[in-house]
Amino acid sequence: MSNRSYDVTALGELLIDFTENGTSTQGNPVMEANPGGAPCNVLAMLNRLGKKTAFIGKVGKDMFGNQLKAAVEEVGIDTQALVMDEEVHTTLAFVHTYPDGDRDFSFYRNPGADMMLTIDEVPDDLIRDSRIFHFGTLSSTHEGVRKATRHAIDVAKEAGCIITFDPNLRPPLWKSLEDARKEIEYGLTKCDVLKISDNEVEFLFDTTDYDKGAALIEEKYHIPLVLITMGKDGSRAYYKGRRVECAPFLQEHTIETTGAGDTFCASILNYVLEHGLENLSDENLMEMLTFANAGASLITTRKGALRVMPTREEVLEFIAKSGR
Repeated sequence: MSNRSYDVTALGELLIDFTENGTSTQGNPVMEANPGGAPCNVLAMLNRLGKKTAFIGKVGKDMFGNQLKAAVEEVGIDTQALVMDEEVHTTLAFVHTYPDGDRDFSFYRNPGADMMLTIDEVPDDLIRDSRIFHFGTLSSTHEGVRKATRHAIDVAKEAGCIITFDPNLRPPLWKSLEDARKEIEYGLTKCDVLKISDNEVEFLFDTTDYDKGAALIEEKYHIPLVLITMGKDGSRAYYKGRRVECAPFLQEHTIETTGAGDTFCASILNYVLEHGLENLSDENLMEMLTFANAGASLITTRKGALRVMPTREEVLEFIAKSGR
């Protein structure tokens, strides 16, 4: 697989995140149009770490779609498989940020261009030429794009790609949470690396005992590497019956948590690309989690995500300054 042209190809949503950026002279919130969507955030960080990436998805042929295409290309992501829809507009998300940096989303997507990707727009050869294929569940909320996503996963599986999955649950986008549960469970049956958040473990297994959740994942799905992110409580890796936990890097200057999970996820994928999935020691897992936690912490001090991902040097310097 080392002779493949792309390190990671991701399929999914690319949209505009309107984030609050102060107030106008009339006291109205001023919204900034940030490039958004988890898959491209992940790819942007991987590019910062020196990897070659490509994106499969759809935006509208409108001012926002053009902005997104330019932003994605600016950070070095290959856009040959980014389709511009002539009829359906680019998906928009309005993000309300709370004082602690946490967020609430309102989506304008009924329909949005990212939902309109079809099977015949998925480039099988691009996936076959990639070491990792990465996906989430926002590309499975509606039937057409769900078929395209499942087709892409099948192609990746057949080609021997490492398949990585981040559920990235966004309840407002689902007709029912039961549909969301089914699609997350489908993803769990297909992936080799799972990045899942604490609230998604709670959603799936109705428990805040994340070791118990991880044990249930291992028992049912046999995923080689499972990462659970726990926000201010750090992260855990579960691998071959072992668990390694890594403390967070807490920031005094957190602005927002947008992109933190994506930066973490990209750092994990980067480690897998460089070290493989076989014979990882506890020291390997701790090194992987430490870098991923540090990268995620740094991005919380920056507005937006895609354009401002940290470099490897910035992350390593931050870890060193933290005395870790």
